[in-house]
Amino acid sequence: MTSQPRWLTAPESRAWRALHQLGWPLAAALNRQLTRDSALSTADYEVLVVLSESPAGVLRAGELGRATGWEKSRLSHHIKRMVARGLVERRGCVTDGRGLMVALTPHGQSTIERAAPGHVEAVREYVIDLLTPAQLEVLAEVGEAVGARLAAENCAALAGDDADCPAGSDDDTSPAESAAG
Repeated sequence: MTSQPRWLTAPESRAWRALHQLGWPLAAALNRQLTRDSALSTADYEVLVVLSESPAGVLRAGELGRATGWEKSRLSHHIKRMVARGLVERRGCVTDGRGLMVALTPHGQSTIERAAPGHVEAVREYVIDLLTPAQLEVLAEVGEAVGARLAAENCAALAGDDADCPAGSDDDTSPAESAAG
C-alpha cells in the first residue's frame, strides 16, 4: 500500500523555496569574491580553513574528506590541483604506511591568512549584517539541525567507502562550518 505524499503547507513551501533560492546565489557571490581577491575557489578556501584549524596544519585525507563532506575521488583530484599550486602537500602517514596525510604548506598558510579578511567581510555583507541577533540564532539552529541530519545521511552513504563517522554527529560541527565559509 502506498502512502499519500506529505505535501508542503504554504509556510513550509515558503521556507523551502527561500532556502533553495538562497544557496546558489550566495555560493556564487562568495566564490566570485574569493576568486577576485585571492585567486582561490570556495573549495580551495574550505580545504585551507580545515587544515589551518587542525593541529600542525595536517590531517589524514579521510578526516579532511569528512570535514569537507567530499568523496575520496573529489578530494583526491582537488588536493592534486592544490599540490601543483603549492598550497598543500601530500605526506605518508608515519603510523600507517597506507595512510595519506594532507599538510598545509607555508604558501597555503599565507594564502589563507590573506584571503580570510576579505572573505569574512563578504560573509558579513551578504548574510551576517543583514540579520538581527535573533535571526542569526535561528539561522544557526536551522543550519545545525539540517546539517546534523545530512551528516548522518552522508556518513551512512559513504559507509562502504571506509567512512569512519564520529559517534554523536548531531553535535559535530566541521571546522569549515565554524569558519566564515
